[in-house]
Amino acid sequence: MVSHYLFEATFCNSASGWEKGQGEKNVQDARRRVWHNVLAFASLGALNEWIEQHCLALWHEVQHSDDKTRTIVEVWAEERPHLMPLPSPFDGFVEHTKRVSPTCLINFERDRYSVPSPYANRPVSLRVYAERLVIVAEHARLLAQAHDRTGRTTGATTWPACNASPVPCATVPRLPNYPTPSNGCSPSCSSALVAITRWPRSWRWCCIMTMQTVLCTVELALESDGVSKQHVLNVLARLLEPALPSPVEAPAHLRLSDEPIANVNRYDALRGVDHAS
Repeated sequence: MVSHYLFEATFCNSASGWEKGQGEKNVQDARRRVWHNVLAFASLGALNEWIEQHCLALWHEVQHSDDKTRTIVEVWAEERPHLMPLPSPFDGFVEHTKRVSPTCLINFERDRYSVPSPYANRPVSLRVYAERLVIVAEHARLLAQAHDRTGRTTGATTWPACNASPVPCATVPRLPNYPTPSNGCSPSCSSALVAITRWPRSWRWCCIMTMQTVLCTVELALESDGVSKQHVLNVLARLLEPALPSPVEAPAHLRLSDEPIANVNRYDALRGVDHAS
C-alpha cells in the first residue's frame, strides 16, 4: 500500500500511545462527535456510508488544528490543488488456494461458495476481501460472529447434494424416445442422485446436461431393477448420443441377390456334438 499510494509510513512502538498523543486525541474527539447519536444499520456498508457522510458534514464545523480561524473544509480547499492525483484504488485482499469439490463448492470459514462446474475437482485461487470473495465467480462474503453456527451454502445450483430440494420430474420437458417416469421424485431418486453427483467421473457427465435431465434420468433408471451409478451413466450416455440417421437405400447395382438371413441355429451345426445332452 505504501508503494501504491507513494507515502511514507511511520510506526510507533507497540502499546506506546504516548508516542502518538496527538493522533490518539484526534481519534478520541472524533469518536465523541461521530458516535454520539449513532443509529442502527442493516449492514456494514450502510454504516460505512453514514460515517463518511457524517464526517464530511463535521468538516464544516470543526476548526483546523493549526489555524483556528478556519474550518477543515476551508483549509482542504486551499491545499487540494497542490496534492498529487490519486491512482487506481488499492486492490487489497488475502489469497488462498482452494480445491473445488465434486459438487462445485469450496469451503471458507465453515461456509460453502459455488464455483462454475468446469472447475469441479480442480484447484482455484480464492481472493478474500472485507465484504466479498472472488474465485472464478464473485460472492458476497458471509459474516457471522457466532462460533456455534452451522455452515451455509450460497450461490450453489439446486442439487440434492447441496441440501436443496429437487425439482419434480413432472415439471421437466420430456426427452425424445424416453417415456415419462411413472413414479414421482422419490427418496430413492434423491439418494441415487446424491451418489451420482458426488462421484467425480459421473459429475463430468452431469455438468454437460441440466439438473432436470439428470434427475429424470435417475428416475428412469429406478424403474428397472438393480439401479447403479453405471446404469445411470449408461442412460446419460444414450441421451447424449445424436439421433440415429435415417436408413440409406442402396443403389440397385449394389444390392445382394441373396440377402443374408440371421439364423443363430446354424452355429449348432458347426459344433457337431450336442454337449447339452
